[in-house]
Amino acid sequence: MSDDTEDAPSIETLQAQLAELQDRIAAADAEARARVVRAELKAAAARAGMVDLDGLKLVDLSAVALDDKGEVVEAEALMTRLKRDKPWLFGLHGSSSSRASAPPAQPPRMKLAREMTDDEYRAARAALLRPR
Repeated sequence: MSDDTEDAPSIETLQAQLAELQDRIAAADAEARARVVRAELKAAAARAGMVDLDGLKLVDLSAVALDDKGEVVEAEALMTRLKRDKPWLFGLHGSSSSRASAPPAQPPRMKLAREMTDDEYRAARAALLRPR
C-alpha cells in the first residue's frame, strides 16, 4: 500500500479549514456591505446638501439596510431626519460658529504714481517706456 492515505488531511482538519474559510467569506461580505452602505450614504448626503461628509459618522450604520439592488433603504428619509436633528451639517443654515460674512469682492486697483516710492515709480515708468 502507499503512504498517500497517511499524508492526506483528516476529515476534522478539512472541516476546520472549511469553517475558517466560511468565517473569512462572511467577514469579507460584511466588510463589502459596509463599504456599499457608506458609499450610498455619501451619495445621498451630497444630494441632500451636506457640507461635510464627516457628519455621516453620526449615523448608526447598524440600522441601515440595503435592498436587492444594493441601495440604502429609505436613504432620503434618513437624510431628512439628519437635517432636522443636526441642521448645521447642511449648507442651508450657514455656519453655526460665526455670523460674519465674507467681505465683498473689489476689483484690483492700479497704484497711483503719488502712492509709489521713487524706486517703484522708476521701475513702472521704465516698464511703460520699454519698446515692445
